[in-house]
Amino acid sequence: MIAIVKYNAGNTASVKNALDRLGCDCRITGDRDEILSAEKVIVPGVGEASSAMKYLRSENLHALIPSLKQPVLGICLGLQLMCKSSEEGDAECLGIFDTQVKLFPPSGIVPHMGWNSLTNIKSPLFKGITPEHDFYFVHSYYAEICPETIAVCDYIIPFAAAVSKNNFYATQFHPEKSASIGEQVLKNFLEL
Repeated sequence: MIAIVKYNAGNTASVKNALDRLGCDCRITGDRDEILSAEKVIVPGVGEASSAMKYLRSENLHALIPSLKQPVLGICLGLQLMCKSSEEGDAECLGIFDTQVKLFPPSGIVPHMGWNSLTNIKSPLFKGITPEHDFYFVHSYYAEICPETIAVCDYIIPFAAAVSKNNFYATQFHPEKSASIGEQVLKNFLEL
């Protein structure tokens, strides 16, 4: 079973629909035992970092998620919550990835919304994917490039489009909204 972590952030239903299309047994859950026993875990999210972290702390999920041993995939806000901190609401986050989340500079259109390509791609998460492929983004905050960066996107400034450390993977783009190429990323995660 794939556990999709429920933590009062949006986008869980579209992630479940994408996994259903792939024939996965998946469940949206905030239950600690279900999350612990899941084969894989996905932390999706559309929302605001400080309120999401407040909810994770209230349910003690802030301690559970970094302790997981199975493959874990963060998506969009899920990636940001796995970083050290976020300027959005001055949030202290989960600290899985050694980078900070910052607001895009006002020199461009914010939020970054639409299709964009990736460079510096490296990871089994991107098997079969090249810089010619575009992914769907919608975000006002970005993770700074760090040693754990496995793909870069350039919008106003270069930022970490995906990061990985041990059993943790995360994408700033939405694979569940990125058509067949996003489906490939989800398949690759399921095969890890």
